[in-house]
Amino acid sequence: MNDEFKGKSGKVKVMYVRDEGESGSRAPNPRTGKGGGRPARQEDSRRSSGRRSEEGASRKPRSDEGSRKPRSEEGSRRPRSEENSRRPRSDEAFSPWRTVSRPPSERAPVDDAQPEQGGKVAIDPEVIRRQRQEETRVYGENACQALFQSRPEAIVRAWFVQSVTPRFREALRWLAANRKAYHVVDDAELAKASGTEHHGGVCFIIKKRLGMAVSEWLSQAGEKDCVLALEDVSNPHNLGGIMRTCAHFGAKGLLVNDASLLESGAAVRTAEGGAEHVQAISGESFAAGLEAFRKAGYTIVTTSSHQGTPLAQAELPAKMVLVLGQEREGLSDSAFQQGDISLSIGGTGNVESLNVSVATGILLAEWWRQNA
Repeated sequence: MNDEFKGKSGKVKVMYVRDEGESGSRAPNPRTGKGGGRPARQEDSRRSSGRRSEEGASRKPRSDEGSRKPRSEEGSRRPRSEENSRRPRSDEAFSPWRTVSRPPSERAPVDDAQPEQGGKVAIDPEVIRRQRQEETRVYGENACQALFQSRPEAIVRAWFVQSVTPRFREALRWLAANRKAYHVVDDAELAKASGTEHHGGVCFIIKKRLGMAVSEWLSQAGEKDCVLALEDVSNPHNLGGIMRTCAHFGAKGLLVNDASLLESGAAVRTAEGGAEHVQAISGESFAAGLEAFRKAGYTIVTTSSHQGTPLAQAELPAKMVLVLGQEREGLSDSAFQQGDISLSIGGTGNVESLNVSVATGILLAEWWRQNA
């Protein structure tokens, strides 16, 4: 519709107002040809038409004046979205999605790791200490290949140099399928990860095996069984040589004071895969373990470099516990007195005694010859 009137100047002012019967679309400006587009609601149209008719009596309207606000008013007001974000809602305190800071005493208990500021995770030092006690490093190509074939589930993490990866394809495939972390690194990085330069191109972090109880070992032992009992033998290279010899001659059990000694990286590498064919056995004490084997029908065989029956003249039983001690002191008096048979290995006498791993090889070879 058209509305005409004359102002003070005598000029005719014309204002175009939207008709209530028009459709929801916005009409273009009749002077400029611009406008249109976004549809307006019917209530907004009525308000707009009434406001424009009042403003038209005092000044000439512009096509976009109804939707534009004065700059001073715009600058003094915040956007509605910002005001809403700053103004707390009445139900905000009861919202389950609201982030609330709580004092440490009221926080919900979590596992071992707790997030800190900056996205970092704080791990309890006690947890790290416990994990290090439960895990150990194994390195050397033959040792790691044997471990993977025997108990891959024990592997926690792995490192490889590029040159050995073709020989560990099956292991790499298994690690990837089971989401176990592995890294292909250079020699210097692997030396740092394994703690030695004699890593052989591969290193695993594994979960340690626990020593088997004497009673459990006896419940599954066969008619022919040779068990080694090592008193205070702790040199990892000697232990590795002994495990390799045991695997060769079929002695599957090692009675030791500390089962974790058999899992050290140097011992396992020296064993060249033999560590996977022997089992650590633990008793309440070393003497109690020997006594339990004696009651189960085993013959306790001790060794000495100065006294005892020469090995060439001895008859070795099918079920026996072969007791050996450290090189410097040999067997303690209490352990030596528990023996049913004492053996000696003859020689020139130019040296005080044989290396404990060498002596083990000679004694087990004779047991194997007589009982195989």
